[in-house]
Amino acid sequence: MATERNVVGGALEPCGTEPVTGFYRDGCCNTGPEDLGNHTVCAVATGEFLEQQAEAGNELRVPIPDYGFPGVSPGDRWCVCAARWREAYEAGVAPPVMLAATHERALEVVELDWLREHAADVPADPSGLL
Repeated sequence: MATERNVVGGALEPCGTEPVTGFYRDGCCNTGPEDLGNHTVCAVATGEFLEQQAEAGNELRVPIPDYGFPGVSPGDRWCVCAARWREAYEAGVAPPVMLAATHERALEVVELDWLREHAADVPADPSGLL
């Protein structure tokens, strides 16, 4: 199996394990033919984003144990549908994203420049940020 790639061309990094995220609940924003929602954007949830999503009919804050869904809280890293992230971007409430953990298939729906505007990644060697 080939290594999954992120939006900046590297190997896809994990998104979150507390709670465990991903369409496959493997901690990564991996995707495949079963993932009709394209859960590929590794977002850092904000209260504003969660509220906007609830108003749009995508209530992420409430756990659904029968589906292994723990509910999302502000600060959680969560693999969100690319179209839902785009919706939030267009509404002016896009949450931060982890580019290294966002699957390249997100680019089918959102612009890389939009994701970069909201990047929250910190490089392994932050000295380059000086």
